[in-house]
Amino acid sequence: MKITNGKILVFFGIIHPLLGISPFAFGKQFAGFADKFFFRISEGLFEFPLLNGEMNYENFAAFWFFYYGLLLIPLGILVNYVEKTNGQIPKNFIWAYLIIVLVGVFMIPFSGMTFLMLPHAVYMLFQRNRSSKIKV
Repeated sequence: MKITNGKILVFFGIIHPLLGISPFAFGKQFAGFADKFFFRISEGLFEFPLLNGEMNYENFAAFWFFYYGLLLIPLGILVNYVEKTNGQIPKNFIWAYLIIVLVGVFMIPFSGMTFLMLPHAVYMLFQRNRSSKIKV
């Protein structure tokens, strides 16, 4: 089985929510979510300070940490499909991915964005540039 960039993204997408629900990350918040059967874990827009709400930042962070991983799974499946059918990922996608990762690295330097996703994004760019030179 060849490891493709899409499969790496799917792997990140699976690991991220698993880490999120663990006691090492947001286990406490997810125990509270489970008490509600994961229904209405937030008041949504009514929690926004703009609407005179009070945001529960721990629950907000827990949800988005978990959900970001879930969003990576279909993205990884799509990237895997593109790699298999076209042989390479479009450069525009790689640059957009790299920029998003760099924003994450800037905002949270000591994180998986820095240690896992940044090397992956740079690898994708080098891989794409190498394949472009070979085909010319």
